Amino acid sequence: MSVDHSGFVGRHIGPDADAIATMLGVIGVGSLDELAEKALPAGILDAVDGNGLAPGLEHLPPAATEEEALAELRALADSNTVAVSMIGQGYFDTLTPPVLKRNILENPAWYTAYTPYQPEISQGRLEALLNFQTMVADLTGLDVANASMLDEGTAAAEAMTLMHRAVKGPSNRLVVDADVYAQTAAVIATRAEPLGIEIVTADLRDGLPDGDVFGVIVQLPGASGRIDDWSDLIAAAHERGALVAVGADLLAATLITPPGDLGADVAFGTTQRFGVPMGFGGPHAGYLAVHTKHARQLPGRLVGVSLDADGTPAYRLSLQTREQHIRRDKATSNICTAQVLLAVMAAMYASYHGGAGLAAIARRVHEQAAKIGAALGDSLVHQTFFDTVLAHVPGRADEVVAAAKSAGINLWRVDADHVSVACDEATTDAHVAAVLEAFAVTPAQPSGTDIATRTSEFLTHPAFHQYRTETSMMRYLRSLADKDIALDRSMIPLGSCTMKLNAAAEMEPITWPEFAAQHPFAPASDNPGLRRLIADLQDWLTGITGYDEISLQPNAGSQGEYAGLLAIQAYHRANGQAERDVCLIPSSAHGTNAASAALVGMRVVVVTCRANGDVDLDDLRAKVSEHAERLAALMITYPSTHGVYEHDVADICAAVHDAGGQVYVDGANLNALVGLARPGRFGGDVSHLNLHKTFCIPHGGGGPGVGPVAVRSHLAPYLPGHPLADELGDDYTVSAAPYGSASILPITWTYIRMMGGAGLRAASLTAIASANYVARRLDEYFPVLYTGENGMVAHECILDLNGITKATGVTVDDVAKRLADFGFHAPTMSFPVAGTLMVEPTESESLAEVDAFCDAMIAIKAEIDKVGTGEWPVEDNPLRGAPHTADSLLVEKWEHPYTREQAAYPLGKGFRPKVWPPVRRIDAAYGDRNLVCSCPPVEAFA
Repeated sequence: MSVDHSGFVGRHIGPDADAIATMLGVIGVGSLDELAEKALPAGILDAVDGNGLAPGLEHLPPAATEEEALAELRALADSNTVAVSMIGQGYFDTLTPPVLKRNILENPAWYTAYTPYQPEISQGRLEALLNFQTMVADLTGLDVANASMLDEGTAAAEAMTLMHRAVKGPSNRLVVDADVYAQTAAVIATRAEPLGIEIVTADLRDGLPDGDVFGVIVQLPGASGRIDDWSDLIAAAHERGALVAVGADLLAATLITPPGDLGADVAFGTTQRFGVPMGFGGPHAGYLAVHTKHARQLPGRLVGVSLDADGTPAYRLSLQTREQHIRRDKATSNICTAQVLLAVMAAMYASYHGGAGLAAIARRVHEQAAKIGAALGDSLVHQTFFDTVLAHVPGRADEVVAAAKSAGINLWRVDADHVSVACDEATTDAHVAAVLEAFAVTPAQPSGTDIATRTSEFLTHPAFHQYRTETSMMRYLRSLADKDIALDRSMIPLGSCTMKLNAAAEMEPITWPEFAAQHPFAPASDNPGLRRLIADLQDWLTGITGYDEISLQPNAGSQGEYAGLLAIQAYHRANGQAERDVCLIPSSAHGTNAASAALVGMRVVVVTCRANGDVDLDDLRAKVSEHAERLAALMITYPSTHGVYEHDVADICAAVHDAGGQVYVDGANLNALVGLARPGRFGGDVSHLNLHKTFCIPHGGGGPGVGPVAVRSHLAPYLPGHPLADELGDDYTVSAAPYGSASILPITWTYIRMMGGAGLRAASLTAIASANYVARRLDEYFPVLYTGENGMVAHECILDLNGITKATGVTVDDVAKRLADFGFHAPTMSFPVAGTLMVEPTESESLAEVDAFCDAMIAIKAEIDKVGTGEWPVEDNPLRGAPHTADSLLVEKWEHPYTREQAAYPLGKGFRPKVWPPVRRIDAAYGDRNLVCSCPPVEAFA
């Protein structure tokens, strides 16, 4: 095919026509189309029409320029109404400090970084996440918090399963208070059912119901706005051997007694109102906090403090991070991501305001609510509240809501007789006056209960009072960003993770208020443009994948996996085959596959792989035959996790279908299929897609992500529903918001709109060409572990270092850390095969950058050879000493067999701009043995 490199397509795709010709020459093929024919099985490769468009792409509009796409998006935005939101229900307007918006949310140094798996070059965002953990622990009054959850609803579900594990008793009953947010209760119910957990919903002001329970969940303040003292209930639960989780509003917790001080075991919630826009529901950083005794039960990521090779304190991910890849179906959670970018925003919001500043905001919010409460008089339902008042207006709810709407304010209609009004940081006196007019009441002097019952201190660490001016905050954020390697400084060749360009034109619309200021439960009439954007994406993505319907609700790939498996399970039950509970998973699969299968109650049976990395078809057929009557599904990643297009994929799918099972095609590697093959047409019944990989939503330092789930029509009735979205069903809710992380969907919309069908296909082919070029250049130095039938890889290749390690003692860790001295982020280490590096260059990187990476790897091999010949000892060489900080070189006596110049500039000072790692190699084991997960005192760094 010929690629038009004019316009945006040429700006997104790194190699130009000459560079692509160079790569193809090294690979040994004459064109990108020939490459596709050699790499992909003929049976699944889609033929293109005369315009170079494959089936599923012809319905996409032709590629637009950046200006045209943004103009169309502006028209969609302008059709939305930005109302004053006083709906509440877990989502609040907030005033984002411009210094944070400009220097974090709109800064590629923060939004293009990846999960900090290479901690030596991720110290900035790790410090920011440690601040987040400290903030959450302080405000909840508990000991340890993790580095964020996907949202409040899923955090509550994780709290449920944590308590279930920790209690270890015979009870499977969980009591949920009736005043918990509806969306939170829905997610809990979805997650409980496959695990055999019985939900008992009750008004817990009356005490615990009879019978054994393992856990209790309450909200503080409740969905109705009321504040309850749950201390007696918590004590009663503890007497019966149960644990208690409290969904706490962190702003309210600056004034009212926090969960830990009440005696609670777990706290969960969201940090959205700490400077993160509502965004029609996300992305937002949820949180989960526990006492120290439960720290090792925390799901997700936990940032801890360890020491580097020089004894300097340094941050790293601790404990069970990525536990799915180790424990698989025994994992306690399938969450493998976080909401890092939003957690950083929330943490820095707390740093900027400090404890006293947050309390002052909380008092202002409460005072505005108190004015409304006083004016309501006898109509006020609850006398003790923080920001939300509930009014009893018999038969008048619709009238009151309509009157407020005519004044540009959205209130929450609870039922025909009740209206809820939520105040927030953005509520003004004029808003209060308009609300009182809608209720037809007159102002009155507030004389309510003093809610300020908190006595414990919070946010006392210097991190929360050193950066109170804009100058100091700006410099702090810059100093942190300088300690990281993100895409704004270097290629990040992480296999399986797909670090492609996140174009500025794609990012620009996410902060437009027409998208960012939308409440997820606002009237549909407020957001027709956003709903049209969502409908466009649903249409485009189903065409691209060959499926019939898609849900955009899952806000991570793990959530998409879970939703897809739930759909398969519900389909079998609807067909009277509830006994189908076996899920076949190849040994090479992402660990989250097995964890997700276990969470929906399926039994995982592992299918072995051949020596070339492909699924062993004989073993697959044997296991299909053995479990035919109980076979629910096969989960397969395509191209495989080993980075090849398996040629038996159609036969694999057919074998499962013949036995009555369903096929789940993991879409983690969809970026190698777009425009080439459609999983919904070559055998898949369901797939999740990673918009943060294939469709350019940035990784944000380890989140946000979006994991839509696409299905064939027979599974469509079982897609995620939501209790507060009339257009969706009521069942299978997997995320707190109806459309998940809706405010970042404009990124994917803009990417597809600017690429067009031919551009999307060109991106896939260029990514495949780049990966095969790397494989050809490096194979003689680091053997490529797996290739397809014609010697081709897909979009990534696995370099095997096991032989090198055996011969020289140099490990995959040594190579990864040494790459930092060259200014590169390391590829994916030891996944899916121990002792390997998985390299994915993506289509965004120029030939010059890909060559620079290859040159660095070849130079590293030369260094390894010196270790192998004994010129450098195994324990003292530039690889084992890497990474080298400036401080480590500025010593009076240099006592190594290699020079300072070899340490710092292995390919000379002119190779590429020097990135100085801020710390030496970090001692992982020390950090796990000595768990420190909140800000250490400043003296520790002296």
